[in-house]
Amino acid sequence: MDNISVQTSENEKIAEKTAIFSVIGNIFISIIKGTAGYFGNSYALIADATESTTDVFSSFLVLFGLKFSRKPADENHPYGHGRAESLVALIVSFILFASAILIIRNNIIGISILHKVPHTWTLLILAPIIIWKEIIFQIIIRKSKITKSSSLKAEAWHHRSDAITSVAAFIGISIAIIFGNGFAIADNIAAIFAACFIIYNSYKIFRPAISELMDEDVYEDLVTKIDEVSLTVKGIINTEKCFIRKAGLRYHVDLHVTIDANTTVKEGHRLAHEVNDALKKEIPELGKILVHIEPN
Repeated sequence: MDNISVQTSENEKIAEKTAIFSVIGNIFISIIKGTAGYFGNSYALIADATESTTDVFSSFLVLFGLKFSRKPADENHPYGHGRAESLVALIVSFILFASAILIIRNNIIGISILHKVPHTWTLLILAPIIIWKEIIFQIIIRKSKITKSSSLKAEAWHHRSDAITSVAAFIGISIAIIFGNGFAIADNIAAIFAACFIIYNSYKIFRPAISELMDEDVYEDLVTKIDEVSLTVKGIINTEKCFIRKAGLRYHVDLHVTIDANTTVKEGHRLAHEVNDALKKEIPELGKILVHIEPN
């Protein structure tokens, strides 16, 4: 197995293990929040649990997307199935947005309803959850950078948004407890504020995902690296064009290089293979590379 296959395989394994870790964590967190919110009389905590429940669903989607994107290329998908990963990230952003709208709706209604002050012990549930969610965010965002996975990045920000909603719930519950029944709506207001932050995070996930699906040219650093590596091959005079498309954890490249116009077709063919091999060796996350020879 060549270097790119080994590296990509390792990244895919890291991404899948991270997604499984996220699924398990979200299941436990959503159960704890929902139970505490119901028995602790906290609207903010129930709203927080609603957001965490969508996390479970989105985590399963991320895991599915990562597994599906690993399917090898076939006759109908010559570049493989990597775009499934970007599509999943897009779906996760919609789920986040929808859950935020649901939270806002429920708590606007809740403001007009008289309800009891949340129990103090709900704060003891929330504090460790906030810390744990931030730890999970840091772990997954680090893994997303290693693997270049857009869906893992989306999953990481989903955890960060969950941590923020928990912080907002903590503040709202604290105000309601300290100041009494007249301030019980602080619990609802905190949930609405948290939902607005979730909407912002859904956009941060949506933007790069749609960029990948639309083949937006946003890989300047990678283009520079490809140019540098290509010019190390003896016989390559310059690079003219470099187009990159991201699919899953791989970057597919169309590259134009210039060589001496008097070079034979056979020699030009050999140089194209040398450029291909050099790029795969130095930049293992590259997928298919098409090298077009231009005469100088």
